Amino acid sequence: MSAPHRNDVAPATVSVALREEGVEVEYLDGRVTFYRGVPQRVEDTLTTPPGKETHVLVTDPTESEGVLLYVNDLKTHDDILEQTGVGRVILGEGDEEELFPGVVARRPGGQRTELEADPAVAGGRVFAFVEDDWGEDSYEFVADGDGDGEESSSETGRGA
Repeated sequence: MSAPHRNDVAPATVSVALREEGVEVEYLDGRVTFYRGVPQRVEDTLTTPPGKETHVLVTDPTESEGVLLYVNDLKTHDDILEQTGVGRVILGEGDEEELFPGVVARRPGGQRTELEADPAVAGGRVFAFVEDDWGEDSYEFVADGDGDGEESSSETGRGA
């Protein structure tokens, strides 16, 4: 069975609330989603496990608004993305694209996504949410040396 055809969709600005227990995003249609957990810090490249959904959020400097982009989402119809303000980019194997200034996504193969981000260039905070039906992981890209001694290159995966 082949995957449905999906298009790139430009994101709109959505409301963001950074909370102690996670990141809340209010879509244009008024619905709210909550990415749970304190994000792990990433200084270099984040590589997702195969088949995980990848969402990238870049906030503005006030951290109250941002843009949210799904990478290689094949489930959500274009009209739903447009109503919510969420964008989407579809990358083929070997493709690379700058999602936002300072934020690059690649598909190196094996249904994985690689993300690199420079928050100083992005002009706000940069988060990645990696999830599937069994769990979700949250990450925040930080400048080199701001990683609190945690891993600078991460491969995610609960149960992977």
